[in-house]
Amino acid sequence: MMSLSAADMPVNHRRLADLGIRNRGTQITAAQMKEMAAADGDIMVFAAGATFALIPEHDLPAEDIVRVPSIIVKSRGHISFDYFENPFTHKSELWSYSIDQPDVNQKFVFYWLLTKLPQLTERAKSTSVKLPQLSVKDTDELLVPLPPKIIQDEIVRILDAFTELEAKLEAELEARRKQYEHYRNQLLTFAPDQGGVRWLTLAEVASVKSGWGFPEKYQGSSQGAIPFFKVSDMNTLGNARDLKFSRNWVSDEVAKALGVKVVPAGTVVFPKIGAAVATNKKRLIVRDSAFDNNVMALIPRSNVLSTYLFHFVQTVNLSDIANDSGAVPSIRKSDMEMVAIPVPDLEEQERIAAILDQFDALVNDISIGLPAEIAARRKQYEYYRNQLLSFDEVPA
Repeated sequence: MMSLSAADMPVNHRRLADLGIRNRGTQITAAQMKEMAAADGDIMVFAAGATFALIPEHDLPAEDIVRVPSIIVKSRGHISFDYFENPFTHKSELWSYSIDQPDVNQKFVFYWLLTKLPQLTERAKSTSVKLPQLSVKDTDELLVPLPPKIIQDEIVRILDAFTELEAKLEAELEARRKQYEHYRNQLLTFAPDQGGVRWLTLAEVASVKSGWGFPEKYQGSSQGAIPFFKVSDMNTLGNARDLKFSRNWVSDEVAKALGVKVVPAGTVVFPKIGAAVATNKKRLIVRDSAFDNNVMALIPRSNVLSTYLFHFVQTVNLSDIANDSGAVPSIRKSDMEMVAIPVPDLEEQERIAAILDQFDALVNDISIGLPAEIAARRKQYEYYRNQLLSFDEVPA
């Protein structure tokens, strides 16, 4: 059996550029990618980050298409690597490697490169403040450890097993999310004349509030009695429901000076302006808090439970309410107040909310359920990957 750590196994190292061909990509703009994309496109065209397009082969220069498995370097913005086996190309500011050495498992090299992402990201940031950027030399000159091919193959087998398990868990999680949405929509669908249910506006079940301006000099404080939430605090939570922690806290004195009114636990909040509206993220505040003027809140009245209100708001598409007549989409208080909501009695609201709380926790809570298992498996994978891919270089 192979040792968990390969650090005590000196091996030869070779430059990444010497292991195969570096592909240059194709001259194409983001606008052209969007225009040329087709549902039946047969060539994947990669851009920076997670951006890609499927484009018909006849619309691309034949000499720019890579037809062998390769490692794609995402060299701008979010630095990353992709391993791709089907025909592809990429924008010319990116590059890729097609490794053709008989003693090298290309996927082994890919996994090893993933262990270098932290230092490559730091290097990219050091070259450009606005947009992190790697140079070709940054990857060409990387010295890749190359143990015997049989060991490379075994390491790839182990790491493939981890990634396949994570993919299965992600697929199961997506299926559970769809199941949750199905039951949520079923439980929150009422006939207009259904007995025991009143149709009210949000204004009749909640006080709709916008937040307050938050001067720069008060931001970033870890001291104070009141968390002051911003849209960015919502974005760091993935799909988690409860908004508990903030990067910014204010004292009672500062809150009074700014004219900030604290809202109670149970308030539902969401972005009200800009690109964040399209994320459609809603959160539930679980302690008395404040928030800035890019956030809108629904403070429940006595005729609605906060958890029932939260689950109902999950069915509302914020982009459908936003006014996009100006340069920036924004949600008007008056438009939000007019959204209709079915309101059964409090006992029925509690029953519905309890069922949906269980589904929500299973698919979104990062401390339990599938998200927690995926997070644990990911940490386990990264640990084993780093251990398996640590090698000493053979002394000259």
